[in-house]
Amino acid sequence: MEPVYTIAEVAERTGLSQDTIRYYEKIKLLPPASRKENGQRAYSRRELDRVHFVAILKRTHMPLRTIQEYIRASAEEDYEECYSVLDVHKTLIEEQLAELTAALELMKYKLKNFREIKDGKFIAEMEQRRNEE
Repeated sequence: MEPVYTIAEVAERTGLSQDTIRYYEKIKLLPPASRKENGQRAYSRRELDRVHFVAILKRTHMPLRTIQEYIRASAEEDYEECYSVLDVHKTLIEEQLAELTAALELMKYKLKNFREIKDGKFIAEMEQRRNEE
């Protein structure tokens, strides 16, 4: 029997809120979840994987409209369009990554300088205390 996940479990595993998952279903970014006898949403492993992929696309700043285009193309088995959407997004992620890497290097440089200043000040204070003794 395939595992079934609740909306709370899907939210925990994907980092999306339950409200966001419901909203994505409402705007048809995700298909409606199947329901248990008690009315609770139930997600298969495949559905969990799909929610996770949508969460990754959103976290990497893909607009909802573009995600919808990808989902539509996938449903229509328009794999050329799927490839195109993901290829364009990959390029944007690579550009963002380059910018973030440059920003990280700058932060490391600044922190190194401040640590050297701090350490130098500490050494100077120790020498001053020795001279006072």
